[in-house]
This record gives sequence, C-alpha cells and structure tokens, in this order.
Amino acid sequence: MEPHSTSAVERRVKLRTFAALWIFAFAALVLFRSAILPFAGAALIAYVVAPAVDRIAQIRVGKRTVPRWVAILIIYAGFFLLVYVVLTGLVPQIYRELVRIARLVLDFTNSLSPDRIQELAQSAESWLSEHGVPLALSSRSLEGGEIDGTTIPPAGQPNSPWSMALDLNQVIRDLTIKFSGTAKENLANILSISRSIVTGIIASIFTLFFMLMVAAFFSVDATQIKSYCRTLIPSEYTQSARELIGRIDRALAGVVRGQLTICLVNGTLTFIGLMIFGVKFAFLLATVALLFSLIPIFGTIISSVPIVLIALSQSWKKGLGMLLWIIGIHALEAYFLNPKILGSAARIHPVVVAFALIAGERTYGLVGALFAVPLAAVGVACFDFARLKALEYQGRTAASNPAAKG
Repeated sequence: MEPHSTSAVERRVKLRTFAALWIFAFAALVLFRSAILPFAGAALIAYVVAPAVDRIAQIRVGKRTVPRWVAILIIYAGFFLLVYVVLTGLVPQIYRELVRIARLVLDFTNSLSPDRIQELAQSAESWLSEHGVPLALSSRSLEGGEIDGTTIPPAGQPNSPWSMALDLNQVIRDLTIKFSGTAKENLANILSISRSIVTGIIASIFTLFFMLMVAAFFSVDATQIKSYCRTLIPSEYTQSARELIGRIDRALAGVVRGQLTICLVNGTLTFIGLMIFGVKFAFLLATVALLFSLIPIFGTIISSVPIVLIALSQSWKKGLGMLLWIIGIHALEAYFLNPKILGSAARIHPVVVAFALIAGERTYGLVGALFAVPLAAVGVACFDFARLKALEYQGRTAASNPAAKG
C-alpha cells in the first residue's frame, strides 16, 4: 500500500506542476495580449509555409539535404518575386481603373446642372410610375400645371397622380452644401490624416517584415519547438495529446491553407466572369473579391455587392449574369472545393463561423475578423476532442459496472 500511495502522491504532484506551468503560460499571454498579434501572424505564416519547407528540406544535394533555413530563403524569394510581379503588373492596372472611376464621378458631378437633374428626375419618375410607385421628383410634377395639354394638380393635392413627393433638386443642393461645409471644416485635418496614413503604412511594413523574421525562426526551429512542447505534457497523456494535435492540424489545414486556395480560385473565376460579361473595372473588382474572400460569409457578400451594382449600371442583363455567375462560383465552392480542399474535419457550422467573425471584429476589428475563424477551428477541434473523450470514458464506466446499467 505504501508504494502505491507514494506513486499516487507523485502523480498528483506531477499533474499539478504541469497544470501550474500551463496556467503560467496562459496568464502571460493574457497579460501581454497587446503584443500577441505579430507573433500570432508569424505562427500562421510558418504554418502555411510548413509543407513547402518540409518538401524543400527533403531534397538531397549531393550527400546532404537542403537546410531548412535555405528552404525558408527560397520560399521568401519566391514570395517577394510574386509581390514584385503583382506590383508591376496588377497595381498599375488597378490604379488606372481607380483613376477612371474618379474621372467618371467627377464628370458626372460636373454634369449635374439644373436641367440635367430635372432630366434624371423625370426618367426616374417615369420608371417608378410604370412600376406602381407614384413618386414626384421633377419640378413640373411638384409644382403642377399643364402637362401635355392636361392640367395636373401639384403633388399631394387632391386629384394629383402623385401621392408622394421628393424634391430631388433640393436634396442634391442640400447634400452639396453639407459636403462642402464638411470639407472646409476638416481641411485643417488633411495634413494630420495624411501623416497618420503614412505612419500606418510604415508601421504595417515594419510589422510584416517582423512577422516574416519570426516566422523564419519558427520554421527553422520547428523540430526543437515541438520537442520542447512535448516535455510540457505528462507521459501518460502523450497519446491523447497527439490525437488532439492531429485534430487541430486537420482543422487549421482546411481553414488556413484551404481558405487561401479558395480565395485564389474565387478571385480568378470572378475575373473571368467580369471579362466574359464585359463589366467595367474587372481588375479592381476581382482583387476586391479575392481579398474579401479571406473573411468567410461576410467578405463574400460585401465583395459581391459592388460587382452586381456596377454590372447593373451597364445593363440589367449584365447585372443578372454576374449575379448568377457569383452564385455559381459559391455553389462550386460549397459542393466541390470545400469537400475536396477543406475536408470534413475542417468544416465548421456557419453559425459558429458567424459568431466567431462578429466576436473577432468586436474585439480586435478587421484583424480580429481575420484571425477569428482559425481560432474557432482550434476551439471546435478541442471541444469535439473533449466531448469524444467524455463519451469514451462514459462508455468504459458503463461497461465496467453492469449494475449501473440495470
């Protein structure tokens, strides 16, 4: 009995020691949570490039394999080459489209003379009237008078065909005055805003290089980091820890690597659709669709709105065509790409994804929304693992105690 009791005491002491170590690590993360973000980004970068690093590191050159630090340099060189190609090829095209949009907006604003406003008001008024909305927008409908040989009362008066009225000319004039006043009030802040933008860009570039540097350290020392983490787990729980890590890895592989693949596919197919239907600003809209696809559900909806609106501004056929094309892309993702790329282990219920996105955005803004789904994948994997272990323990307990069954 004495050796058994001593062993039980030692086991409890060991478990308490490991628990204290994990609590200390968690408390440190909570205490310094403001500094976690760059390291979390570096960890994600290291995780994304890990398969490529492992494959390159297995290549034999003579009698030796390629060192991991060389593999990292090769991947980073390819990344910066891709950035250079994008900056020299895609960015000028996007810039030209932005300039074109600004010119169109400026030309449209300059064309808003009183006569042009009345022409637009009459066109909108006729269209609304054809669809059963009696809204008066033009001055002739608002003031009444003789129209096409018939005396029409002003809008809102008895026997008037217009039961609702909106002075479009006055609305535009009020908005122009308000915008001009706001611009004059904030003119003094332009310098400070510009300084903040420049400072933010410089800080973002520094943070990116810092994350790449830390990610390189993570990748080079991946084996040593894994070995050290194993020493923080009691030996009797090693197998369970491996199962849990396997679940987390499958979930993250789908959510992180799989989502990046789907973003590229989404951006490419969107660009093809824009070119087929001849929608303006194809490069810009496809880039927006690619970037916003990083945020599941909400990013897709947000990026689809300007595409359909710009297509509708050209013709209703193009708008309907692009809407159906986008629906087709997401049907392809849902029924083919997601099962093939993400796999069943990485799929998370849309309600959990929506909750994670809102919680991440409310906590850390856009950056929190980007990290929300990977963290939700880890949480779901841990929750499912604990649930299955509890069911397994319940089954063993019931099997070992037949009386409890009865």
